[in-house]
Amino acid sequence: MLLVSAQNKPQPLSLDHHNTPWGRRVGISAGQKWVRRKNAALRYNAAAMDMVVADNLVKTFPNPDGGEKRAVDGLSFRVGEGQIYGLLGPNGAGKTTTLRMLSGLMAPTSGSASLAGYDVATQPQEVKRVLGFLTANTGLYQRLSARELLIYFSRLHGMERGAAQARAEQLIAWLGIDDFSHLRCGALSTGQKQRVNIARALVADPPILVMDEPTLGLDVLSNRVILDFIKRERHAGKTIILSTHYLDEAETMCDKIGLLHDGRLVAEGDLDTLRAETGERRLSNIFLKIIHADQGVGAAGA
Repeated sequence: MLLVSAQNKPQPLSLDHHNTPWGRRVGISAGQKWVRRKNAALRYNAAAMDMVVADNLVKTFPNPDGGEKRAVDGLSFRVGEGQIYGLLGPNGAGKTTTLRMLSGLMAPTSGSASLAGYDVATQPQEVKRVLGFLTANTGLYQRLSARELLIYFSRLHGMERGAAQARAEQLIAWLGIDDFSHLRCGALSTGQKQRVNIARALVADPPILVMDEPTLGLDVLSNRVILDFIKRERHAGKTIILSTHYLDEAETMCDKIGLLHDGRLVAEGDLDTLRAETGERRLSNIFLKIIHADQGVGAAGA
């Protein structure tokens, strides 16, 4: 794990005692020791060269007229360890459906996906151990306090009660949840709920994070907290798939970008590659040019 110093340079955290981003100090806890033992025991598939692989994913849904809609149409891409991959596209492009298939929440009509070398369809338990899933509207148990919820999810990951409580306290301190950790989740603001959601996703310190519109509807301060968190996790070597409508965020954060339109990957590459292909500088202009070109091809084909 890394911290960003006052000079904006990533600094490694001490293994025994460290400052959190909010200025508190947290010692190594039973929960953190459990996470380390879990990570030491977890062995990724040695043959996996990429942490996330989508291979010709297809998802169809029935239409009221008896036909079918292809929400995702032959989608393939790969994400390497320590990369932020931006999955971008207009509403209805298939982004959320793709992320749900990658996370094992929805079965594809055809095609396959793997995370850290584990097949999403045939090794769901292993996939759950290496994945943290975060969305703008992930539900929290309204009657549980933030602290109770984190302890509950720690226990679901197999921690003993003492380790679960210690892990919850560490995340509460690290993410600045102290002031509202005793409140029921139903009484929290949008930004507070999203901090709790981040903590929930990090309970087992997974190597892969899937984030679907994580900053949607947040104020400026809460938005900055989420973006700083994403950058720190990338510096710590996490593999991150980020879907967002805020193209300025994607432009500054993503190592590689995939543009979806009508369920298909119509462009992919780092920002410099996409600039060279389109002659545009801003990602918003690149996005519009590629989408309009794809619409023209579709109209011509029709």
